[in-house]
Formats: sequence, structure tokens, C-alpha cells
Amino acid sequence: MNDTVMDTPEAAAGAPKALAAMDEATERGLMELLEKLAPLLQGRRLHNLVDLASLASDGVDMFDDAMVQKLMKAYEESVGAAWNVGNAARYAATQTAQAQVPSLLGLLRVAGNEDVRRGLYFALTFLSVLGRQMKDDGVE
Repeated sequence: MNDTVMDTPEAAAGAPKALAAMDEATERGLMELLEKLAPLLQGRRLHNLVDLASLASDGVDMFDDAMVQKLMKAYEESVGAAWNVGNAARYAATQTAQAQVPSLLGLLRVAGNEDVRRGLYFALTFLSVLGRQMKDDGVE
């Protein structure tokens, strides 16, 4: 037997006028909703959903035009960097697939190219910074 909001006179007397004026279908729908929400309410998980909605609302309030511009710039720069790396990797893969593997002396000749030296310098500088960040300061 399904209990409804207005089953007892005490409940009907204490209920707001809006609840008393509900038709049967609305009351049934509300009870079904409450049945589905019961585990969330009992386990205090509905509170988490409310907190998440509050966090999202705070985030929306926090986003001003300057922050949106900064996020857009960071996004554009990251997409541009990913595009450049992808193009360089595809080009290098195509070039190396078409050429035979150079000898050690051939690698030194290739290092005479300014673009190769610039790329090597960038890679070595990048690896240096990465190694510095990985260094454990506690052990010497």
C-alpha cells in the first residue's frame, strides 16, 4: 500500500497550502520522486550533488572576461603547440622512411644544418630542464 503526503490528518494540517491544493497525479509524481531520492537523502549523497552545483555556480561567478580571455589564449597556444609537434613528427617520419639510415659521419654532416642544430639545442635544453626538475634535492 502506497502512503501519500496527505494520508494522515496531521500531515494534511501541517502541509503548506500548495501541497494541499495538489491534484492526485502531481502528488503521485512527487512521491515517486521522493522514493527515488530516498537513498540519496539517507546516504547524504544528495548533499554532494548540491555541493557540486554550488561549486559550478561559484565557478561561473568567478569567470570574468579577463579569465575567459586567459583560458582562450592558453587553449589556443596548447592547440598550436600540439599541431606543430604533430606536423614535425609526421614530416620527420616521412623523411626518415624515404631515406636510408645515415652513418655516424653522415649524422655529423646533418648536424651541420642550422635547423638541425637549433632542434638539437632545443631538445637538449628541454631535457636539461626536465632533468633539473626530476633531481632529488635531498640526495647529493
